[in-house]
Amino acid sequence: SSFRFAMSHITLATCSLNQWSLDFEGNLQRTLQSFRIAKENKCALRLGPELEICGYGCNDHFYEEDTYLHSWEVLEKLLVAEETQGILADVGMPVMHKGVCYNCRVIFFNKQILLIRPKLFLAGGGNYREARWFTPWAKIRYAEEFTLPKNIRAVAGQKTVLFGDAVIATADTCLGTELCEELFTPDSPHIHMALDGVEIFTNGSGSHHELRKLNTRVNLIKSATSKSGGVYLYANQQGCDGERVYYDGCAMIAANGDILVQGTQFSLRDVEVVTATVNLDDVRSYRGAISSRALQSSRAPVYPRVHLNVELCNLYEDTGLRVPTVPCAIRYHTPEEEIEYGPACWLWDYLRRTGMSGYFLALSGGADSSAVACIAFSMCRLVHEACQEGNVEVLADIRRLAGRADYTPSSPQEIAGLLLHTMYMGTKNSSETTQTLSRDLAAQMGAYHVNINIDAVVAAFVSVFSLFAGKTPQFKVFGGSTTENLALQNIQARTRMVFAYLFAQLLPWHRGRPGALLVLGSSNVDECLRGYLTKYDCSAADVNPIGSISKLDLRAFLRHFQTKIGGDSLLRIFSTPASAELEPITETHKQVSEDDMGMTFEELSHFGRLRKTSLCGPYSMFNKLLATWRDKFSPLEISSKVKFFFRMYSINRHKSTVLPPAYHAESYSPDDNRFDLRPFLYNTAWTWQFRAIDAQLARLTRPAPHPTPAAAAAVTDSAPAQ
Repeated sequence: SSFRFAMSHITLATCSLNQWSLDFEGNLQRTLQSFRIAKENKCALRLGPELEICGYGCNDHFYEEDTYLHSWEVLEKLLVAEETQGILADVGMPVMHKGVCYNCRVIFFNKQILLIRPKLFLAGGGNYREARWFTPWAKIRYAEEFTLPKNIRAVAGQKTVLFGDAVIATADTCLGTELCEELFTPDSPHIHMALDGVEIFTNGSGSHHELRKLNTRVNLIKSATSKSGGVYLYANQQGCDGERVYYDGCAMIAANGDILVQGTQFSLRDVEVVTATVNLDDVRSYRGAISSRALQSSRAPVYPRVHLNVELCNLYEDTGLRVPTVPCAIRYHTPEEEIEYGPACWLWDYLRRTGMSGYFLALSGGADSSAVACIAFSMCRLVHEACQEGNVEVLADIRRLAGRADYTPSSPQEIAGLLLHTMYMGTKNSSETTQTLSRDLAAQMGAYHVNINIDAVVAAFVSVFSLFAGKTPQFKVFGGSTTENLALQNIQARTRMVFAYLFAQLLPWHRGRPGALLVLGSSNVDECLRGYLTKYDCSAADVNPIGSISKLDLRAFLRHFQTKIGGDSLLRIFSTPASAELEPITETHKQVSEDDMGMTFEELSHFGRLRKTSLCGPYSMFNKLLATWRDKFSPLEISSKVKFFFRMYSINRHKSTVLPPAYHAESYSPDDNRFDLRPFLYNTAWTWQFRAIDAQLARLTRPAPHPTPAAAAAVTDSAPAQ
């Protein structure tokens, strides 16, 4: 009937919040703001991200009782807040039950806590270590009593609540929840909940950005309701909550296999709420038309139900008159756009939350440092756009950084002149080309640029050694040994690191501003993997926005960003071969990075993905590359390349232990802190593994045996007539 149709409409809200680990006050305010927006849109349900009350990245702070105490205190504030009344709330926080720590959802309505639902399957791969702090709830479709803390009992008027794997049954629908990783598991909870009649699924997530990853998430969300019908709400964190990862938001609502609404993936907004109106009768019709689903549903196990005698579809008088949201086109950024926006948002959060005065970058005029400059300038562009759009939080932050309460930026270049400080540190081995490129790019962006020559300091360091040793080291091009050559290159690189931190501390003082600058690193993921960098050179920084991005992607990004800012600086930088410029330039010699490394960046990218993403050791990498490179290299050449890579990787792995925090963007990042846990002391001969490669190579190159006369005659006799 028309009455039934009207009463089955419901408006739902999910959100992306820029929460910060242990910032209980800030997290509370952002959570309350999301409730205000949801209620302004007359939503019956508001979903928030995973562990939103304390922040997802608390890590070993989850061992501390304080984290649980303060989370309950924040929940108390939420229960009594005017913003949370008259709306079903789904929030995330850690809960200790019977001495066991769980990652939980707390669902409440009008001060009454309905259910505490612990996470069933924990994330434990890549950057995730949830099992270090939490235990998965192992009692499927079972819930038990949980005694609430004293402060919650006082405001909720209840002593206990169900704790476990259960669902919420209202007077007009049924809701169930799953947490982040559970969506990615083969046997996801939503499958079984759907068969038991759950119509609305919520997923509070803490999912970080990785290049080319969003489509995986979107496809899983769509498929969650395509086979069995239903409405799926996805919430996520957005921003840097204190770690190497950037949570990329993109809150979504899906129904019956279609995405209805999609939030932004990269944004400087602290709070973003997306809403959709759905007709639950559409879910029922969709399910009723699938006979095989009906058969499975008729014999599905039953979930414990917590009953709420409220009609969510009837919380607002005009809900039934609202037009259901139609499916939207899914927005995907290109990898170049992901590099443009993701690290830029991460840098903004890092800067404003540290209270520092800006960024310092050693700008060499090469592709890597130029890419970092572009990302920093992208941050300035995003800040300017946010100010133009009236983002009060961003405007307050830039005014604090500028030291002026009435400041409003007029352009991205003006912001860059305030926040981005670049410096070219030349030596006698530097070219006029890179010096010009560095200066021109900084000018185009409006950065505060400095040009110095460090030859005198480098010479002073070398002279001290010469005074001690009675002899002076020489570059290889002038007859020196490999040892001398490396030492003379490294002292230049390490001198630049000292100057970088000196100027980062004193440039604000020189400009009459308070504070100091954060130093940006500029080594890419391939150079880190190969170890093609000097330990404690300009790779030693406070943060590195490209430390997990490949050289190939950075080159594509520079081409892309050139179309955004115009001019020809980036075109000239891109067309210049990569060079460290640490060796003398002569008529017959110019240092080139790929020659130094003994492999191309394209080859390095292959090695990196096979080593980490495909989980290959030397032998299996050799076998895979036999197929991949069969038209490019002989088996002997592939063998030599694989062995050389693993030797260089293992010799230099120790460098990864001191690399600065890098924005996580790539699935083969060598980040030693969290993502890629491996030894840094190897047997670099790889004797057993390389012997296996040699044996396989021998089998591949062994001549085929000559047939016997009898066998040859048999072949001739059986050959078809021509």
